Amino acid sequence: MTPGDKASPEQRGKGPKRPFLFWITGVSTLLDWSGRIIAATCLGFMFVALLVNVILRYAFGSGIAWAYEIHALLLPWLVGAGIVIAAARGRNISITLMSDLLAPKPRSILFLAINVTILVIALSVLESSQPILKASKFQTLSTLGIKQIWGYSSLVYAFAGMAVIALIDIIRLLAGDDTYDTGPERASLS
Repeated sequence: MTPGDKASPEQRGKGPKRPFLFWITGVSTLLDWSGRIIAATCLGFMFVALLVNVILRYAFGSGIAWAYEIHALLLPWLVGAGIVIAAARGRNISITLMSDLLAPKPRSILFLAINVTILVIALSVLESSQPILKASKFQTLSTLGIKQIWGYSSLVYAFAGMAVIALIDIIRLLAGDDTYDTGPERASLS
């Protein structure tokens, strides 16, 4: 046993990750952080715009006209960011009864099938959404004057992020990395 083969607590005693798996897992972490930044920015901006609008309505009797339209751009990004964060953390809404009952090898095969399905669906959505994205280039928000493509582009972010994360999980599963989280917070039935 060489010094580099020591079991590490962050890997649940399995030893250090191989460099390639470390880098592709880093891509998933990067997507997680991008989702966090987008979600926090959207929430913060929508909250401030709504708060200022309410204050102006009470103080002066009229608010900001664009405060109602900004949500048409930012809410899809907030949802898309949440999708990417959930996918990156493996916390999508799911029923895990079957996977919880399976042994590690069959569970890996099940997760492989699930991730291939997610990859196919995400790529299909990206392909089929092209007409919507093309049409949204010609739709303009009346008060802001911004093209709605900026809101609809969150669709590309969300589903491309899901596709990349599914591909990363497929690579990790094929490399023999256990992607099944057995942490106590996941085992809670509450």
